[in-house]
Amino acid sequence: MALGQAVDMSLMDISKIFSLLQPKEEDEDGELCQALNKAVSSDDVALLTELLAQEEYRRRINARSGWGVPVTPLRTAAALGHLRCLELLLEHGAEVDVLDVKAQTPLFTAVSGKHLDCVVALLKAGADPNGSQYNNCSPVLTAAREGDVEVLRELLRFGAEVDVRPKVPDWASNATTCRGPLYISAVYGHLDCFKLLLFHGANPDYNCTDEKMLARIKQPKTVLEVCLRYGCGVEYIQLLIDFGADVCLPTLIIDKTTKQNEALLLLLKARVCPRTLMSQARLAIRKGLPFANKDSAIDSLNIPLILRSYLKHHTAELG
Repeated sequence: MALGQAVDMSLMDISKIFSLLQPKEEDEDGELCQALNKAVSSDDVALLTELLAQEEYRRRINARSGWGVPVTPLRTAAALGHLRCLELLLEHGAEVDVLDVKAQTPLFTAVSGKHLDCVVALLKAGADPNGSQYNNCSPVLTAAREGDVEVLRELLRFGAEVDVRPKVPDWASNATTCRGPLYISAVYGHLDCFKLLLFHGANPDYNCTDEKMLARIKQPKTVLEVCLRYGCGVEYIQLLIDFGADVCLPTLIIDKTTKQNEALLLLLKARVCPRTLMSQARLAIRKGLPFANKDSAIDSLNIPLILRSYLKHHTAELG
């Protein structure tokens, strides 16, 4: 009997908890908000258009509704990839960077769901490509981890920070907190993302520009070391060399955890063979170009086509 009472009490407690998670709105407001979210959830563009034609619904376009974790209609559209609903909401004044309880923006949700068309629409509407300052993660980190190169390309095109890192308090800083998108794309084996990040100016050494944080870490690992340790292959090592990584910086420990000899030999060769003048000139020119859309900037230069291709890393070393 006592056991049965305990079970009943547990069920009652759970019911109370869930009831507390329900939104505390007036009945009428709640019904209006839920109607908007329901139209978006079912991707009913005609119904959403009809609702937004009415002032009472437009006034509640940024209101949250739903069970458990209430969300706005725009967040719902971004999460489900319902582009036309998302565009309608934006056209009627939906707040583009509204936060949910996890401090995630609709853009972050669209990136997580790999909804490229929604990502582009939100960025064009003025969404912050870096997401929320209150969220530990960011759209760029998420795209790099998932290997979604097209989403990553759009984020960088709209000015997202290429060397962004997880947002943690200073006292919690450690080796993990300096692992930016370049590091993550290498560890997960996303070569296209790795290359794209370097093209947009990612730091090829530590993938971190916070010198104070690096100083707090006893033995920060360079991207070269990480690539060797995780067996990323010669393509990653060659790209880091081409994009100016300091080949003398990493302290190499040759042991059974260093998985690939070919990549290691390539790095050791780079240590004894200085970069050519052409290679150094390419690094200097690319560094002086605008941070994003470097290819467009290169195309505007009044130089021969073969030199433009070289600056874009489309050709090998020129003779």
